[in-house]
Amino acid sequence: MSEPRTKKPRKERKPRPPKNPNLRNKMYKYRLYPTQKQIGTLEWILRRSKELYNASLEERTAAYRMCGVSVSYQMQADQLPEIKEERPEYQEIYSQILQDVLKRIDKAMQNFFRRVREGGKPGYPRYKSNSRYHSFTYPQGGYEIIGKPEHLKKNETKTCRLALSKIGHIKMVMHRMIKGTIKTCTIKRDGDQWYAVLSVEYEFDPTMAFHPSTEAVGIDVGLKRYAVLSNGAVIDNPRIYRRTEQKIKEAQQKLHRRKRGSHRHKRAKNELSRLYRKTRNRRHDFLHKASRQLVNAYGTLVFEDLQIANMVARPKAKQDEETGNYLPNGAAAKSGLNKSILDAAWGTFTSLCVSKAEEAGCTVAKVPPHHTTQVCSGCGVIVPKDLSVRWHSCPECGAELDRDENAARNILEKYHQQQIVVKKKRMPKKQRVSVGAGSVPQEPAPRGERRASCRSPRL
Repeated sequence: MSEPRTKKPRKERKPRPPKNPNLRNKMYKYRLYPTQKQIGTLEWILRRSKELYNASLEERTAAYRMCGVSVSYQMQADQLPEIKEERPEYQEIYSQILQDVLKRIDKAMQNFFRRVREGGKPGYPRYKSNSRYHSFTYPQGGYEIIGKPEHLKKNETKTCRLALSKIGHIKMVMHRMIKGTIKTCTIKRDGDQWYAVLSVEYEFDPTMAFHPSTEAVGIDVGLKRYAVLSNGAVIDNPRIYRRTEQKIKEAQQKLHRRKRGSHRHKRAKNELSRLYRKTRNRRHDFLHKASRQLVNAYGTLVFEDLQIANMVARPKAKQDEETGNYLPNGAAAKSGLNKSILDAAWGTFTSLCVSKAEEAGCTVAKVPPHHTTQVCSGCGVIVPKDLSVRWHSCPECGAELDRDENAARNILEKYHQQQIVVKKKRMPKKQRVSVGAGSVPQEPAPRGERRASCRSPRL
């Protein structure tokens, strides 16, 4: 008889070192200038990555539809060697790029299931076309910066080389120094331009962050003026998209007049993408500069907690009950207002202030937006006014000031009230004994004595 099998003792896993809570991530984006041959190689890799993405999505969908089986990332990653044998062209692509494509579709599926669990819009992952797949990633290695400058002055640029595995050396222009350890490198196509997006991990010590100012300021964002502060300062609204809207409209008309797939159609498409890219870059430039000025000047920034998704929602259709015809619901005017709200990018502005404030030692807070415009900042009386009324005039206290400045003052006052409530909650409770009409605070008694005093005497 054979001896009974004995279970092998499990290997003890080494305990992982605790994660440093002070680690932060930052993205650095640099312009690439590849040659025509390198552009062909980059676009070829994008097409192969797109094919793998669509094939892996099709496999997951078909497996669940026919057999009820959920395909995982590891199951698809184990098939990569077989795919390379059947399709030898995939051997010309760095292996980690293909693995990252499978991780990308796995992340898309996980997000889909998360949205289903939360009860939101599911949004099943889509198949990608050549015009919807724009990047590939080196997740661990296979890239190196050659000729990296040791230091850069303000507004100075230096040319270096980005060495990519199985692609070659690509010219790259650096406009700022990299601080930290590079973790990933993503090659991205934006119209007819190429960029390298480097994810960097660095250590930040929050104890070293100190802001010289302790002044708190309320900020009311708007459309006529981008932001009005509680101290009366104003940030003008540049209206980035509105200034380029006519050019974009003409470029779209030119694109639709030309035959799809022709060289003239491709040139028109590049022109349209260039206009969108310039508009996006101008908006980001304005938002970065405005947020940096506020973070450097004030110790506490107070914003309204705006629900922008609800603000730009389409108006509901109105239908006549008798005839069934649709009635005017102001959708045309609302679409123009929505366009201006999205052009202002209030959410991005607030998030940039939050990200910059952490390193600057500044605080960013949000308060409920209810009645900040209607309430008088002087006496607290509600003064109703329409959107067309841009001046606040209080009949009770006689306060006369700009509507937006009045709202900014109310925003700051709400923040102070919240701080008072928080401080009261943190104060220790003291026992009080009533003496006549007043009360005298006393020190709390020991635990045993307090229990005894709470008991009612037996009769």
